[in-house]
Amino acid sequence: MKIIIGLGNPGPQYQHNRHNAGWLALDVLIADLKISENWKKQFQSEILETSIDDQKTVLMKPQTFMNESGLAVKEIVNYCKLNPAADILVLHDDVDLPFGTIRATDSSSSAGQNGVQNIIDELGTQDFHRIRIGMETRESREQMGTRDFVLQNFTKDELEKLKTEIFPKIKTEITRFLKFLYL
Repeated sequence: MKIIIGLGNPGPQYQHNRHNAGWLALDVLIADLKISENWKKQFQSEILETSIDDQKTVLMKPQTFMNESGLAVKEIVNYCKLNPAADILVLHDDVDLPFGTIRATDSSSSAGQNGVQNIIDELGTQDFHRIRIGMETRESREQMGTRDFVLQNFTKDELEKLKTEIFPKIKTEITRFLKFLYL
């Protein structure tokens, strides 16, 4: 079984925030693959059990707020006896990458992303797969603080670019993960 975890914050006020890029990527994947949405509340999360490319897969949206995402991730990892290095993929925003850039990584530091750092802290390892979704559009960080920036909604043009250009690339990376091409 593989777990794909989209990071974000619960609540309608956060739905289109930059910090919710992981959740938005899952939503587009679900729509693109025409997966029946039968979300359950379990492991302090909304989870959706499905099969993608003949691989039993759980899609997960932690409901703990971004900075405590590790609490929910640890619950499912322990309950299902998963190996984080092989079985989990985390999708999250990254302000250190220009908007439109994605990076697939494994076994890397959080680089200041608090949700990822909490997962590392709770699991006791940084050995898991991640897709970092570039968010940076500011000319200068003095222009707006990072906290305010990531809690700001995407513009209409940014949302369109995410859906048409960026999320299809993420779907390709998810397929690679599910087919064990990262291992």
